Amino acid sequence: MLDECADSGISIGHSSARIARTYPESKSYAVDYSSGMPRSWFNRYSSISVLIPFALITSVACAANKDARPTPVGEVIPPQASPASVASAAEVAGRTTSSSAPATGRTASSTATGTSKDSTSKDPPITVPSVKGRTKKDSIALVKAVRTGMQSTAWPVHTAPQLPLAILPAHRIVAFYGNPLSKRMGILGELPPDQMLARFDKEIAAWTKADPTHPVQPAFHLIAVVAQGFPGKDGKYRLRMTDSLINMVYGWAQKKNAILFLDVQVGQSTVQEELPRLVPFLSRPNVMLGIDPEFSMKFGDKPGTRIGTMSSKDVNYAINLLSGLVKQYKLPPKVLIVHRFTRKMLTDAKGIKLDPNVQVVINMDGWGQPWLKYDSYRAYVEAEPVQFTGFKLFYHNDTKKGDPLLTPPEVLMLNPKPLYIQYQ
Repeated sequence: MLDECADSGISIGHSSARIARTYPESKSYAVDYSSGMPRSWFNRYSSISVLIPFALITSVACAANKDARPTPVGEVIPPQASPASVASAAEVAGRTTSSSAPATGRTASSTATGTSKDSTSKDPPITVPSVKGRTKKDSIALVKAVRTGMQSTAWPVHTAPQLPLAILPAHRIVAFYGNPLSKRMGILGELPPDQMLARFDKEIAAWTKADPTHPVQPAFHLIAVVAQGFPGKDGKYRLRMTDSLINMVYGWAQKKNAILFLDVQVGQSTVQEELPRLVPFLSRPNVMLGIDPEFSMKFGDKPGTRIGTMSSKDVNYAINLLSGLVKQYKLPPKVLIVHRFTRKMLTDAKGIKLDPNVQVVINMDGWGQPWLKYDSYRAYVEAEPVQFTGFKLFYHNDTKKGDPLLTPPEVLMLNPKPLYIQYQ
């Protein structure tokens, strides 16, 4: 039935854009029922797909922003600039909350405070790339993230030696994210395939140039299970993509020597229910997995009314399933992406049990201004080491206030350096 519905041409209106979330994590989303639906579905290009059977929902794609990639030059941030001259992230959050739009989406969280001390006068200066449009706040946030990583003894995470044919840490994965059925879910569906692939080649070249020591592994990241604003026939608030759609994107990946990630937004389902159906695809050597706690509604809420959560048990289930496939079919190690942009999105991160057959990446996938993204990386990814790290770049939402998109040299300043880069 799902195959028939999806193949009949029904559009998915899923968005890459989200309203900035600049409130303490304890607060829930603002909802406006005056028009019969949560405000989040109208005030933002919703991250929840709104799909009504047998009805075509017309959506307007975000206007294309020009990808600003100025040539970086060095700007030295002296050590004494850190604590005295810049407000803490918490102070910034307090100022921003009063003037920003209602919180209804995925952003880098302004409540990020980190756990390490700020730099002192004994610390050497750090030179950051100078990019037109960057603020002093951006530079200081980047320096804080760099220093925190340098001071941490938890990085790199000490694990057993990586198995032969493992992608990480020798390579860096650069991925395009989205769904071909919607222009609003990400770059993977925003452009016609030929234009999308041409842009993809440019990003791969940019990362190869920025860090020749880590060859780029190209990837496409397909949302294969999409959270819904409506319950559907089984009441699970999610839609499974058809095998034909998955195979189409797999074909694109084959043409580019890329790997394919299948991303799962479970809604009111669970990873335990959704992953077994994807086993035939995950059994292929070049198909990997992503799970998105934002849309895991464990407490009965509708997707989009609050940020969801997953626990170490959910992650461990995914690890065990992937590891079993690697052993059964004698495959190269798998890569598992876990999205995160708040603390509560992933509970008991210390309980994640690593397996040499599966490489786990915690991906900072919130959007916002550079300082906000750096602070969230520092507080939610860097501060709770699991294994490897990722960083997401939004063509539209990261630039909606006039900021140029973060460049590869800027992202590579972070410590630990992200080994998974995702463009939406």
